[in-house]
Amino acid sequence: MDVCTKPLCYELLSEVGEGSYGKVYKAREVGGTQRLLAVKKFNIRGDAADTGIPAFMIREVALLRKMKYFNHPNIVKLLDASAVPVGRTVDLTLVLEYIDQDLSTYLSKVPASGLSRDCIKDVMLQLLQGLDFLHTNMVLHRDLKPENVLVSSRGEVKIADFGLARIYTFNIALTPGVVTLWYRAPEVLLNSVYMSSVDMWSAGCIFAELFLLRPLFQAYTEVQQLQKIFEVLGLPSEEDWPKDSPISYSVSWGPEVSCTKLLHNLGPDENDLLAQCLAFRPSSRISAAKALAHPFFMKH
Repeated sequence: MDVCTKPLCYELLSEVGEGSYGKVYKAREVGGTQRLLAVKKFNIRGDAADTGIPAFMIREVALLRKMKYFNHPNIVKLLDASAVPVGRTVDLTLVLEYIDQDLSTYLSKVPASGLSRDCIKDVMLQLLQGLDFLHTNMVLHRDLKPENVLVSSRGEVKIADFGLARIYTFNIALTPGVVTLWYRAPEVLLNSVYMSSVDMWSAGCIFAELFLLRPLFQAYTEVQQLQKIFEVLGLPSEEDWPKDSPISYSVSWGPEVSCTKLLHNLGPDENDLLAQCLAFRPSSRISAAKALAHPFFMKH
């Protein structure tokens, strides 16, 4: 099956993933370098039969086209994006560079002895460089998790599905199964306003997972997820609870303990960086730019 769009012509090779909103294909460029491509096809129901492409979709494609020109080594390259109205639906097609494994797959292959400190440092450095770049350009990811972080055969770490989380918040993952709560910041779980600091919470969860080789907070409902967070971090003070949350503060959420050491096998620098990523109050959470200057990355 050949599909030709200017400037990219490609042939679909195989379906590699399916989700609620569409499918992902492995494809090969026709002509040129014949590089491998990832083609994501979304079928999105329009707002109404005769409204054409929904306004949010136009904004998204504009954002994605802007991302095309960023060309950052830690962001998956978007090569083409198109949205075509078809009756009551909109067909959105994204063509991206192809990378064959995500961080979740990468971690599943790590021996029981775990990753080396240097390897963890390298992955986190690249992840934070990508996040800093997104945040500098006013783009929130909002669904950062190992499945959305790709690792190439050369060890390049690239953030994927950036910006797309804005279309269907937290439901965009084109992977089968339940959309995970495990990397979601407390302010999102509490239906409070949020900023780029939500991505830093997710980065902190991934940082912990690089050491543990399993998710730090693993639950299956939003209430359970909050309880898991409080079990590890302790219950925040009432002053730190978001004022605009419809969920009220209660001491019954968990023990009000101050947790100084989140993971027992970590050195002081690693623990400090993790604690700053996982600060309950968003304004106390470290930014990607400040995290990159943290002593954890300075020492060899």
